[in-house]
Amino acid sequence: MKTNSILKLTVLFAVILFVSCSKDSNDLANAFTAADIQTNAKLDQVANDLSDIIDDQYFTENPAGKTIAPTEANLLPPCVTITRTFTATTWTRRINFGTTGCAMPNGAILRGSIFISGALPYSTSNYVITYTFDGFYYNDFLVQGNRTITRSLGSSSYQVNTHPICVMDMNMTFTNATGVYTRVGSRTRECVEGYTTAIWTDNVYVITGNWTTTFPNGNVHSNAISNTTPLRVRLNCDYRVVSGIVNITRPNHTAVLDYGAGTCDNVATISIDGGTPISFTF
Repeated sequence: MKTNSILKLTVLFAVILFVSCSKDSNDLANAFTAADIQTNAKLDQVANDLSDIIDDQYFTENPAGKTIAPTEANLLPPCVTITRTFTATTWTRRINFGTTGCAMPNGAILRGSIFISGALPYSTSNYVITYTFDGFYYNDFLVQGNRTITRSLGSSSYQVNTHPICVMDMNMTFTNATGVYTRVGSRTRECVEGYTTAIWTDNVYVITGNWTTTFPNGNVHSNAISNTTPLRVRLNCDYRVVSGIVNITRPNHTAVLDYGAGTCDNVATISIDGGTPISFTF
């Protein structure tokens, strides 16, 4: 009986040790690294620049979207070639960045083409803009997907006057030497300043939303931007995002990506699991 009891205790201890080690191993696998958060922020920047480009082309296509139509040169560099085709009921614009690399104002190097299209006639309520890619690279990421932006005019707590509100439906993949990243979710972007002028550089946006990013190793980031700490984007700042907080979660772990309080710089901070914020540049 004594031998049996000792054996049972030994087996129980072994099981507890195994479960504990397995839990620690899984917990370690789910832990954030600063490199993970930086990659997450880079993918955010892709979405920011795509939104700028799509807005630019929509406003150029539909001058009534602004009080006066902005010119393409205000946003896109001269190395871009734009081709427009249309039917009685649709329009399509191909934005071709070439094959050797075309630099955006924030330093991002773009290659390949983006196709942006919509229906005719234009509508001010729930107007759907479709975007697709053809061999499109953002720096070292191959970007693929076929999604929509739904555009409307309305008011909100960020701007009581009627202004453009765009909801981006995201289901895209980003591929580089590390592997394939998948992003699914929704971003709401409101143009709260500059929407009645003919120039781009006075535009200011606020961004909220929720999405998930699956990394090549299978880890999943859940990203959320709350209404109280939205991202703020200024087009007169080359680095675009000047403030706001992205909350990122994994099982048993959290991270906070903070873009600061409004300074036009290339700096953000990362805090992992409540630790001391660490500064980094993109």
